[in-house]
Amino acid sequence: MTDIVVPPLGESVSSATIARWMKKVGEAVAADEPLVELETDKVTVEVNAAAAGVLESIDAAEGAEVGPGAVLGRIAAGGAAAAPKPTAAPAPAPVAAPAPAPAPAAPSGLPAGPAATKLMAENNVAPGAITDATGKDGRVTKGDVLAFLSKPAAAPAPAAAAPKAPRAPESGEERVKMTRLRLTIARRLKEAQNTAAMLTTFNEVDMGAAMALRAEYKDAFEKKHGVKLGFMSFFVKACVAALKEFPAVNAEIDGDEIVYKHFVHMGIAVGGPSGLVVPVVRDADQMSFATIEKTIAGYGRKARDGALKLDELTGGSFTITNGGIYGSLMSTPILNPPQSGILGMHKIQDRPMVVGGKIEIRPMMYIALSYDHRIVDGKEAVSFLVRVKESIEDPRRLMLDL
Repeated sequence: MTDIVVPPLGESVSSATIARWMKKVGEAVAADEPLVELETDKVTVEVNAAAAGVLESIDAAEGAEVGPGAVLGRIAAGGAAAAPKPTAAPAPAPVAAPAPAPAPAAPSGLPAGPAATKLMAENNVAPGAITDATGKDGRVTKGDVLAFLSKPAAAPAPAAAAPKAPRAPESGEERVKMTRLRLTIARRLKEAQNTAAMLTTFNEVDMGAAMALRAEYKDAFEKKHGVKLGFMSFFVKACVAALKEFPAVNAEIDGDEIVYKHFVHMGIAVGGPSGLVVPVVRDADQMSFATIEKTIAGYGRKARDGALKLDELTGGSFTITNGGIYGSLMSTPILNPPQSGILGMHKIQDRPMVVGGKIEIRPMMYIALSYDHRIVDGKEAVSFLVRVKESIEDPRRLMLDL
């Protein structure tokens, strides 16, 4: 007998939800064949069969939440699994007779004191409403009135609700339970808004020089390195240079301390089948253009296939998101906690610009930096974005480390 066990789920992930079983009880399974799909806060994880045999039992149903090491089911070696035992229908619970309602206590026969009477009049309390008087000879005191007023009012018994009529087919509504990933995205984005003092500054970049450089060398680049030269590597390099100059944008708050990072682990936001994920290009400050492009391309394929691993989604120190691939002209990106900065790229659009006193049509892109104002001052944020702009508009600066 072989147990099907939840594997370690990675840093900061303590549980998973069973999304679906790929086999039914009694079906044969091969060694290393995927049996069950688990959905965590970050990625989807497949659990494979540790041995060949027959799926004998499923101990955790779809939708159940499980932790690392939990037993999901069992595989029997060789022959057919035992037929699942029928579940006996539970015996109906005996209906208990309703308990008789307690008789209300008799109201006090003596009048309330002057202070109590005044307080009752001010709060529209009927003379007989207070039944647990504590004064001498059963007299209602001011303290009794205050105690009565502090009690929550009894809710009226709900009337029997009429059964709801089914929705008309033309309503066109559909209810779908949110995935753990979508719930986590919602929670983290709201957490960023609630926790950080988030502010966004904007600038615009003339993409002409970067586009010309890319057009000139893209074929030679792809031939030598086996990957296409995109604009993302330019922006990663530009952000790395700016982060070195303005380290607060690469820092985070931990309690009452600021943690400065002497490395750049660059998060690159990409869309996957279940929502937005942010794989991390580790040590991006040590990478060449070609290594950056290869790493990002690999993460893009994994995101589309739902094959990203948990350790590829953690530890980022700064993030870049590109809404331009979807046609966004301008946006205010939301921080990826606990990071203190995120750069938003947008659509490249030809616009009339004044160049050397003349109007020219230039390929322009709006860029946005959202930052945590608790760490990053406005001057630093604006200067950071200007430095990114300068690097993209004159890519030679990146080659010369200027």
